[in-house]
Amino acid sequence: MTKLFDLTGKTALITGGTGVLGTAMAIGLAEAGANTVILGRRKESGDELVKSIQNRGSKSLFVKADVLDATDLLAAKEKVLAEFGTIDILVNAAGGNLPGAVIMPEQNFFDLKMEEFDKVVALNLTGTVLPTKIFCEEMAKRKKGVIINIASMASLRPITRVVGYSASKAAVDNFTHWLAIEMAKKFGEGIRVNAIAPGFFLTEQNRKLLTNPDGSYTARGEAAIRQTPFNRFGMPEELIGTLIWLCSDASKFVTGVTVPVDGGFNVFCGV
Repeated sequence: MTKLFDLTGKTALITGGTGVLGTAMAIGLAEAGANTVILGRRKESGDELVKSIQNRGSKSLFVKADVLDATDLLAAKEKVLAEFGTIDILVNAAGGNLPGAVIMPEQNFFDLKMEEFDKVVALNLTGTVLPTKIFCEEMAKRKKGVIINIASMASLRPITRVVGYSASKAAVDNFTHWLAIEMAKKFGEGIRVNAIAPGFFLTEQNRKLLTNPDGSYTARGEAAIRQTPFNRFGMPEELIGTLIWLCSDASKFVTGVTVPVDGGFNVFCGV
């Protein structure tokens, strides 16, 4: 790996680091040389990931915390600073959906459960804003750092049924653009804010929506594949190249962008 993409000595904190995509990103950052901090609620999974990264020769730490709990996040920040002394990269990978914020085929908008909608918006939007506010204060003090938000195809194009998820991920995209300007204007060019918008990747949360128990595609899964020119779902490790580019000096003049990693989904009109 050339020096331009080298993250050696940097400390990267990944929220939602025990999820399918968060795990891949943590491993990718470690392989690029970064010290990794896995932040999540599942201690057993987090400890296993840390052990795996350490066995590869990299430094890693798991911190149990809820991205919606400021007290948790403040305590986590102290642990990270005590261990590594700095936070150079924040990847906001925590997020998800809930069944009550999904409109099923036999339902319509008026069946939406507002309490579930509110939870999804909080998880995806507040769960990005709050960790950024707490962890990136250190970046502001040093006027240097990288913030990567995880947006979605739903940020760029409304996706049927997932009303809460679509609305909140669109807000993450907007927040990314807003914060990029705020950081540059107030703290200088050393702090960059960008987002990655994954296309259709199989995760723990969407697997039942996209695949049947036998591994075949559901009708929704087939529709996603038809709309993806590459004719397949993405693999988690296929996010890593874009992630390392955005975290490294290779993208030193890039801020305020949302990069699709989607096999062509976003640009295909279906014809």
